[in-house]
Amino acid sequence: MFRTFLSLRYLRSRKTSWIGIAGIFVAVAALVMILSIMAGFLAESRRSLRGNLADLVIQPGRSERVISAEGAYMERRTDVAELVGLVKEHPRVLGATPQLQWYGLFMPSGRERAFQRPLQDQIQLVEMVGVDLETEASASTFADSLVADYANKPEIGEDCTVGRVEDPSDPFARLPRRNRGRSRPPIPILVGEQLAYLWQLGRGEEVTLFSVTLDERGEPNEEPAKATFQVVGSFRTGDNEMDSRRIYLDRRDLADFLQLYDPSWSAVLVKLEDYERDKNDVRAELWSTLNEGAFLNPPGERLSEIRTWEDFRAQLLRAIQNEKMLMAIMLSLVLVVACFTVFALLSMMVTEKRRDIGILCALGATSRGVMALFLMIGMWEAVLGSAAGALVGVLGALNIDGIEVWLSETFGFEIFDRDVYLFDHIPSEVTPDGVAMIVAGAVFFTLLFAAIPAWRASRLDPVEALRHE
Repeated sequence: MFRTFLSLRYLRSRKTSWIGIAGIFVAVAALVMILSIMAGFLAESRRSLRGNLADLVIQPGRSERVISAEGAYMERRTDVAELVGLVKEHPRVLGATPQLQWYGLFMPSGRERAFQRPLQDQIQLVEMVGVDLETEASASTFADSLVADYANKPEIGEDCTVGRVEDPSDPFARLPRRNRGRSRPPIPILVGEQLAYLWQLGRGEEVTLFSVTLDERGEPNEEPAKATFQVVGSFRTGDNEMDSRRIYLDRRDLADFLQLYDPSWSAVLVKLEDYERDKNDVRAELWSTLNEGAFLNPPGERLSEIRTWEDFRAQLLRAIQNEKMLMAIMLSLVLVVACFTVFALLSMMVTEKRRDIGILCALGATSRGVMALFLMIGMWEAVLGSAAGALVGVLGALNIDGIEVWLSETFGFEIFDRDVYLFDHIPSEVTPDGVAMIVAGAVFFTLLFAAIPAWRASRLDPVEALRHE
């Protein structure tokens, strides 16, 4: 009982003890806030890097080329409808959908502003993604991107006149044409909000797309494919890079534009019931089913690979994880400095309290009790500093976006440039396990450093401590 009473009394009476508490407070708050932000960056980067990649992505292999009776080259290709049906039969697969992905050159049609730019700025490389509306929502985030708002980009909401699609269930519905003199109607497309903002596109506006096509031998045609497309709506994924270069359209329309005569596809997206639990098992089972089933693949053709979305972004994800670990190590040095402060303060206290230690020993206190007394002082400093630091760190991490805006407005410069990153806000992800580990680590290392002066106090001879009193 005397240990608790005296430890609290010594803590309150010595104002220098609050220096140790302040050091632990700053270290824990910084660790919680910075590591929560880094965890948020990692999680947000994972979402941004994932893009439209599903849990699993099945890619077609190189088809076996044969020569027909007429002497023309032909390709044996897997029936994508059969492949999707076979994938959906797996009990742990929620959905699957084919996509056709291609690249092209984008230029607004007949817009004076395009010709006011330098020649290299009059066109833009875009990614054209052909989707099947019947199955796309079951395996990708396409449907979610159609209803996202402009909450974090008010300037886009003011200047972009494309807007969301009127009917998300039929996003490629044709709009009335501005020029009815053409015989072939334009192909409806959805553009990313950043692309619409950069080119100041409006709903119903027509744009021109060029793209390289391949002949029967797989060689580029001399004349590129060219067609007119109509902007019928925009989408928002939250990934600035994707929203500035992607265009969605119906897969059959894209196949016609690229002069592909069979139901072409470049990937099959697969969504699992539980990605973290099932990714490896389902991938192995689908690989065995699709590549060993002669009834599915024609002779000579094999699926090139079944990959998780993390496989496509493995290098970047490892780099971000390494940055988080390095940041944690560097910030831990702040905690070490705070623990040294506690060590120095307790060492001074032991020297100053030699008389008190001698009196306690004379009254019957044991060496173990004296040691526990000074360890308890270190424990109070660790608990108070860690608890306050964890609370402030969690509140700071949860409100970091608003804090950044306030600091930027107060000091007159932008602290976080949102155009640099793939996302438009400062992410943070507070995990109870992470906060608990930081607090436990702070308490442990504080007690470890406090153990040395506490051990010295327990070794004092009470007679020696009182001989000059």
